[in-house]
Amino acid sequence: MRIISYNLNGVRAAIKKGFTEWLATNPTDIICIQETKAHKEDIDVNQFEALGYHSYTFSAQKKGYSGVAILTKIAPDNIVYGTGIEQSDFEGRVIRADFGDITLVNAYFPSGTSGDERQTYKYQWLAEFDEHLAHLRKKRPKLIVTGDYNIAHNPIDIHDPKGNKNSSGFLPEERAWMDQFLAKDWVDSFRVIHPDKPHCYSWWSQRFPSVRLQNKGWRIDYISVTSNLRDNIIDADIFPDVKHSDHCPIYLELKD
Repeated sequence: MRIISYNLNGVRAAIKKGFTEWLATNPTDIICIQETKAHKEDIDVNQFEALGYHSYTFSAQKKGYSGVAILTKIAPDNIVYGTGIEQSDFEGRVIRADFGDITLVNAYFPSGTSGDERQTYKYQWLAEFDEHLAHLRKKRPKLIVTGDYNIAHNPIDIHDPKGNKNSSGFLPEERAWMDQFLAKDWVDSFRVIHPDKPHCYSWWSQRFPSVRLQNKGWRIDYISVTSNLRDNIIDADIFPDVKHSDHCPIYLELKD
């Protein structure tokens, strides 16, 4: 099972930048998309289906905002749209697919960069999502959580940890959430394969074009697995040279 997680920052914009052509190179079996910024009727899913992907989309009620999707060549046994938590579902933040005894949760975590109100909601969402996963894990113990977490966990995951110590996405409270999340028998798959590898980022600010060229980024996209899947990890990587978005794809390969 090859899985990619990719915040496209607008699926229609990414298609114009060659996203579909890249999919045709067969980079993955399952691709989890965040920030589709479109409703399903606004996306030409025929082009994905022509490449062998089943497509499932969960959009925000607000047009042009948030949204998640799963494209998969492996037919899922079950798809669940949302978590049942009203505001999160209103914003189209979580979609789930079950494949045999493995459950894949694709999530777009809120950002707090627009101000205190959204930062407060981010903490609320993190607590609610944590509880949701705990309940889900009782029924589906083999879990994968992919997505844009909007948190750089450790100093190695951000180009300027000192300069960003007060920035949303690297605040002590957010990093503490990651600590406690991983302490509950979750595994950061990238760090299993690359425990100490520096300068590996998945997002670069678009405000300054030189930032990506200089690799001044943040690693805020993750594929986490429950510890009972750790030994199934074959490979995990980040593909910074794939450029359809201000993020890049991240990758996990699991054995059966």
